[in-house]
Amino acid sequence: MDGIPIYEVLSRAEWRFAKSWWHWFFFAQSEKAEAAIRSNPELWYPAEAAIGSGNNRDYLTATRDPEVVRGMLADYRAGLEFDYDDDKRDKEAERHLQCPLGVLWSRQDDMERLYGDPADPWSDWSDRIVLRHGIESGHHMAEESPDEVANQIEAFFAQIR
Repeated sequence: MDGIPIYEVLSRAEWRFAKSWWHWFFFAQSEKAEAAIRSNPELWYPAEAAIGSGNNRDYLTATRDPEVVRGMLADYRAGLEFDYDDDKRDKEAERHLQCPLGVLWSRQDDMERLYGDPADPWSDWSDRIVLRHGIESGHHMAEESPDEVANQIEAFFAQIR
């Protein structure tokens, strides 16, 4: 959902990606990013980013917890420090996913602008793409379009039975 292998992301990165996704590189500088976030969490993680009162309450609690923020930033750092190299080794060894793959992306985010059909970058990683579908939502697909996401997940599992 709304992702492609980090090797593909970074290998294809150009100015449009840098303009939209600059935060990846900043968040990977964990100590600096953590200090910035802790000084003004509302700037980085505004309350309205979580949809629904229950989600909102959990979101505000989590994004104001220094340990949670540290863990979130570690994911960005790992993407640039470890995941890229792991993907590169897999790509060079021509390793492919062995399971069926379903690719969902948000139509109102920037995946199509950056990659055209967001399932295409997966074609070098899997010969078993059984579902490719854009969801009418922004980045938070499950919250913004839960029925469409659930229907597509159900369709995916129906195809692989």
